[in-house]
Formats: sequence, C-alpha cells, structure tokens
Amino acid sequence: MRLFVAIELATEAKDQLAALKTDIPGATWVKPAAMHLTLRFLGDQIDPIRLLPIQKALGSIKGEPFALTVRTAGRFPEGGKKPARVLWIGIAEQPVLRTLQAAVEQAVIAVGFPAEERAFSPHITLARMKNEERSPELDQFLDQHKGFRAAPFTVKEFFLVSSLLTPQGPIYRHEASFPLTL
Repeated sequence: MRLFVAIELATEAKDQLAALKTDIPGATWVKPAAMHLTLRFLGDQIDPIRLLPIQKALGSIKGEPFALTVRTAGRFPEGGKKPARVLWIGIAEQPVLRTLQAAVEQAVIAVGFPAEERAFSPHITLARMKNEERSPELDQFLDQHKGFRAAPFTVKEFFLVSSLLTPQGPIYRHEASFPLTL
C-alpha cells in the first residue's frame, strides 16, 4: 500500500492553481482533485497491518488551525542546469507548518519509519515533466508566476492518504483524518 501524510487544499486554492495550466511541452498536469501538500511520504509498499499504529501515532499530534498561503512557481531540480522533472507552487513560509511537519516526522519515526533524509520543501505539484530538454515555455511560465499568490485558506486537519497509481493518474483515499485542535 502506498501511503503519505498530507494537507488538502481548499477548493478555491485548487481552482486558482488549475487556472494556471498552460501548454508546456512534456508537461502532464495534476488534476485539481489530486492537488495536496505532502507532509511526509511513507512509502510504496507499506503493509496494511501498519495502518493502525500509524493512525495512533498521528492522532497524538496536537496543534491548532492555521492559515496557509500558496505562492511562487518553481521546479525540481532547482537551478535550471538539469531538465525539470516537476513544476510546483510553493507555500509561504509558516513556522506552524514546519512545526506540524516535524511532529508528523517524529510520529512516524516512533512507529518504525526511517528519518526522512531530505529537508522539508513545502510545495504543491502542478505538473510532472517528461521533456528531457529545457523548455522556453517552462522558463516563461516560471517568470510569469514567480509572484503568484493564491487566496489564503485555513488548515483545520491533515490526512493519512493511500494512493493507487493507475495509467489515468493516481487515485487517492483518505485512510484517516486528524483535526488540529489543542
């Protein structure tokens, strides 16, 4: 089972991000319903027997609702020396988001997952790139949207999500939700 921990975006934010879609060669755009902010990817082959311990660990996290602002286009890998693999929109720096992500990280480590080696880079994937060459259209998109800001929305909960990869795109299912209440 493929699992990750995520924040769902408000419908308005998804609509604003979907409106950014444009013709970039090699880009496969993420459907608005699939847009989310990953707090921690757990893995592709998680035994379903681990669901309950994961849910218990995540359920122990305390926090309060907070505002999140989606802003600024970017790409992975960054820097432009290698072809882009992912086109993304970032998240305005928010200490409470980093606190939540760190709590998620500690919770999953406590139930046997290895520590994430990469630094947390909060973003929402807009498109995956298949083109092996630099694209002037991608560069233009990044220039046009470096000042992008979606309307802020309030994060009131986070989710444990399973995904099934299909040729038509991933199918996501909320396995559990965790309200942010002190």
